Amino acid sequence: MRHAVKGAALVEFLGRRAERAAVDNLLSRARAGLSGAIVVRGEAGIGKTVLLEHVSGAAESSGFRVVSSVGVESETQFAFAGLHQLCAPLLDHVGALPEPQRTALGVAFGQQSGTVPDRFLVGLAILNLLAEVAEEGPLLCLVDDAQWLDEASAQVLTFVARRVAAERMALVFALRDPVDRDMGMFDGIPVVCLVGLDETDARALLVAAVHAPLDSGVRDRVIAEACGNPLALMELARSAPAAWLAGGFELPELPGTTHRIEDAFRRRSESLPAPTQALLLVAAVDPTGEVALLRRAAAHLGIDLEAAGFAEAAGLLAIDTQVRFRHPLVRSAIYRAATPLERRRAHGALAAATDSDADPERRAWHRAQAVLGMDEDAAAELVRSAGRARARGGLAASAAFMEQAAKLTPDPAVRAGRALEAAHAKQEAGASEAALELLRVAGAGPLDALQQARLELLRARIAFHLVRDGDGPGLLLDAARSLAPLDPALSRETYLHALEAAIVTGNFSRGRTIPEVTEAARTAPAPSWPQRPVDLLLDGLVATFTQGYTAGVPGRRRALEAFVHEPDADAVDGTNGCRWGWLASRTAMSVFDDESLHSLAIRNVRLTREVGALATLPAALLGQSIMLVLSGELARAAEQNAFAAATGAVPLLHAQLALSAWRGRPTETAEVHAAIVRKAGPAHDTEGSLAQYAMAVLHNGLGDYPAAYAAAKRAFESEAWRFNNLAHSEFIEAACRSGRPESAAEALEQLTSRALASGTPWGLGLAARSQALSSTGPAAEEQYREAIEQLARCRMASHLARTHLVYGEWLRREGRRQDAREQLRTAHGLLLDMGAEAFAARAARELRATGEHPRKRTAQPADALTAQEVHIARLVATGATSREVATELFLSPRTIDAHLRSIFRKVGITSRRQLRELPLPR
Repeated sequence: MRHAVKGAALVEFLGRRAERAAVDNLLSRARAGLSGAIVVRGEAGIGKTVLLEHVSGAAESSGFRVVSSVGVESETQFAFAGLHQLCAPLLDHVGALPEPQRTALGVAFGQQSGTVPDRFLVGLAILNLLAEVAEEGPLLCLVDDAQWLDEASAQVLTFVARRVAAERMALVFALRDPVDRDMGMFDGIPVVCLVGLDETDARALLVAAVHAPLDSGVRDRVIAEACGNPLALMELARSAPAAWLAGGFELPELPGTTHRIEDAFRRRSESLPAPTQALLLVAAVDPTGEVALLRRAAAHLGIDLEAAGFAEAAGLLAIDTQVRFRHPLVRSAIYRAATPLERRRAHGALAAATDSDADPERRAWHRAQAVLGMDEDAAAELVRSAGRARARGGLAASAAFMEQAAKLTPDPAVRAGRALEAAHAKQEAGASEAALELLRVAGAGPLDALQQARLELLRARIAFHLVRDGDGPGLLLDAARSLAPLDPALSRETYLHALEAAIVTGNFSRGRTIPEVTEAARTAPAPSWPQRPVDLLLDGLVATFTQGYTAGVPGRRRALEAFVHEPDADAVDGTNGCRWGWLASRTAMSVFDDESLHSLAIRNVRLTREVGALATLPAALLGQSIMLVLSGELARAAEQNAFAAATGAVPLLHAQLALSAWRGRPTETAEVHAAIVRKAGPAHDTEGSLAQYAMAVLHNGLGDYPAAYAAAKRAFESEAWRFNNLAHSEFIEAACRSGRPESAAEALEQLTSRALASGTPWGLGLAARSQALSSTGPAAEEQYREAIEQLARCRMASHLARTHLVYGEWLRREGRRQDAREQLRTAHGLLLDMGAEAFAARAARELRATGEHPRKRTAQPADALTAQEVHIARLVATGATSREVATELFLSPRTIDAHLRSIFRKVGITSRRQLRELPLPR
């Protein structure tokens, strides 16, 4: 590799041929219009920065515009700081973005006020901003030390990296290994791993770097202990005494590579004049790299910026338009070597030099770090900064400011309150363990009664989030009771949280069960007027679990109507997204309300997309995917799952499982099921029961009725299924087909009772089909016909197709081949077209048994399209523009146009208008 050498120019690349080829190929593809991203990983000093310098030089020489950013450890709490550093030179193109995206960027970068922007709306804005710049020529984005990016910037940039496709753009991230922070957000991006140089290249680098006699034994030891780390070799050669190099005398200590390199930089800095050392520390504390800021801070300390010349000559620092350290380890070495007093002086100088109007957050942070002991004024300034950070969508930054404010607050009561607010912010930012630590600070008090109740509520939520065991509902109940006289509305929400937790955890051997929690929830405070959807849902569920299914139907229906017609009231909010979407959708299924399920699913996805809430989109997509599967629109469900996966969102495992099961794909279903089992924990919680339901569907489709019976029985016996109806029909079919109809008597009675109470075609149709399966003679036929009539009146096409199938099977066994063929032909066609492969194969076997050869599915032009291409084609066919489709799917317009060219080529058309006539999968 290239490395700066004392007394010489540069040593050209040594080794790294494969790594250079990978990044060079990335640039070549980007020039050709095929965007991409790479993560360069390796230990400190292994050559990541040099590889980035290589790709930057290669890109600039071939016409790329290059922008860069460097993550800094002290910058991790400043939301969007790394993103702003990268994109600041490109903001002259922001006028080309749609207004919501311009606003989101302006708020995120602190340039204007506004509502909290979702970071993935910011992501869409950044994607389109970079795409606009790339229209003028290929663009390379470099991010060094990406492990120190603030969370918001890292999430946005990895989102962009997964969405680029046809923008003539390349992104390269350098990531240090190992690192304490969770860097899972980079998963899925191609990786180039840098390891040590081989012995030949290491020897060549060392020889070129050392301008003194080199003892062969010392040389071999250096090479062995450096483990091929280029910077370790360079710094050892540069800083080692001549007596050591010549014969191994005065051997220095040789700790781990990172510490060894840092020690070399520290020793070099300690040899510089005191003013230069002080200036280096100020530069190390300031992550912005602004020359003017460094000059002002230095002047505050009585130091001339010319003192930096000694640091430049020593190869530690470079100052041109920006202040840059030679290597990230220089910054950390200088900062760690400084005394607490020296650090406080550096922070104080930067606080004095930072404009309170232009950058109030950094001024507040530096001022706080300069404090010895406690300081209410500094703490209050941090609190104000926390509010501004939160307004920009920087939850992690807001939490950090509040945490520091609590530490600086002298008044115990105020300190406890601020620690409580910091804990809430940490939990919202996903840092549950850190939130628990802050709760311990807050718990030292004194707290008033409401604060104490809120503390217990947060502790209960964190405990349930981390463990998801049977203790969660009880802890939430305790919090709900405490809140009742203090905050009735929050108390009611907490009772609903407790009931939701009981449904999730199911029948644990310890903890609170659904009946216990529901009985406690009956004591919830009376709701305010007008009632919120969440209030109606709580009342409906309490009535269901205390008075019985039938008594609870009217209340659940009122709640569903409120959610459908007042989605902004509780279903979606700017912070928590689809807060009650899971429970509302399950409630719709519990009363067989396919219309409400459809409306909620569509509305939640639309609203979350409108605000760019990709962080909450997975929950909305899960509800819509299940709805699409039950409606027989398996291809559209696959599109949704593919979209969720492409965004880098949390995998929708249960949506994938349900889709794979209904498609009848055993291997795929088993793989997803195994992943769920690894995550789900105890076997009787809701997630495990959902998984068993899906496995029952798979085995019923394959005709393996004993296996279907076993899976459906486990699902049906879970306490969580007191609230759901999906398993009933699967259990009844498996029991009847495996010769155990009597074992399904309870399920049949319950299903029939619930269907009559709901009065919907979905419920009545499933009940009639299940009754027919356990009946004989004319009664069975009448019930099959009733089931078909009812299910034809609702959206549940998958169940309608299966009813034709079981009716046809019954007719064949009754010896009525001609009538059987009609039903089986209908079933086979419906199941084949919707992609329910196992059920279609089952229908085909039955058709062949009647003497008829089942038709094969006619190949369609759209069969060659991917799930994403089908989704794009469907949207464009409605008249949507490329920009509108790009916003819908979190892509750039250029990528949409590239997909359209691929679609046109595959299906043999030449215009958007022709897409309207193209038959697309259901």
